[in-house]
Amino acid sequence: MKLPTEEIKSIAIFRALQLGDMLCIIPAIRALRNANPQAKITLVGLPWSKSFTERFNQYFDDFIHFPGYPALPEQVFNPADFPAFLVDVQSRKFDLAIQMQGNGSVVNPMVELFGAHYTAGYTIEGHYAPDNGLFMPYPDHGHEIERHIALMEFLGIKSQGTELEYPLIEDDESALAALQLGIEPGHYVCVHPGSRGAWRQWPVQYFAALANYCAGQGYKVVITGTKEEAAIIDDVILHMNHEPINTAGQTSMGAVGVLIKKSALLISNCTGVSHMAAAFKTPSIVISMDGEPHRWGPLDTTTHRTFDWLKYPDFDSVFNELKQLLTVNTKVNATPLLK
Repeated sequence: MKLPTEEIKSIAIFRALQLGDMLCIIPAIRALRNANPQAKITLVGLPWSKSFTERFNQYFDDFIHFPGYPALPEQVFNPADFPAFLVDVQSRKFDLAIQMQGNGSVVNPMVELFGAHYTAGYTIEGHYAPDNGLFMPYPDHGHEIERHIALMEFLGIKSQGTELEYPLIEDDESALAALQLGIEPGHYVCVHPGSRGAWRQWPVQYFAALANYCAGQGYKVVITGTKEEAAIIDDVILHMNHEPINTAGQTSMGAVGVLIKKSALLISNCTGVSHMAAAFKTPSIVISMDGEPHRWGPLDTTTHRTFDWLKYPDFDSVFNELKQLLTVNTKVNATPLLK
């Protein structure tokens, strides 16, 4: 490690993003924890991320709510809250603060204000970064997981693999069981048609067509999503010929995790649940609507099939891959399905 491990007793990680973005840094955080087993690691992130640190408590020890910052779209910036946030962060006297938000063009000066003894992260030519040898030129290529592992390796921290994780707890199982969905592991597919941006959502009629095929093959169809995604889910159901199980707004993220882990297949946009499927090694059909399948699609292209819809909007290709994945699943399923 470029930094003396014996000096690094407290580490702040800055990443104020959503679920999928957060899951993609877990392999890097796993490497960081392995290199610094005694250090206290604190995530500085969006309010929802407190639950993320609790789920990943083998890697994170604490959480600080980030109140936003100018030019960061993920959260409305409230200037009145920022001074108190900065006082709180500075009072922790971190030994190391790592900027893992992005190329650093916006946030590097802010992260330096954390007052850590060492500050590290990404930088981009023409923008500010401390001249301390701990800022790596941002790799604007490759997969998101690999970009963050590259940062760890730049800091002298050995990779612990690219595998994603999504820990489940007993409460997750209980939350799902309480819904009494009447489904059996391996005998249903999850369909997740929503995403945070409408521009990232595959047309509902295509989701419905794939769901209808799965239902016709004897699988129950479980539609997942938040209550804010109810309208698009209702639209998918309107286009279906079979009655699905609609869990929109009824499930915690933990319960959704259990659903995905035990399902035969996930069909979704390229969003947080697709990374959960990758973590569980649940086969998936992932539609990329943002033009960056190489960055966000699952690394395992055998178990997971990602489609760059902006470049190749071919429904038949998606449908054929779905049939292939279901054929493989049927062969390993202990109980025969309807044909």
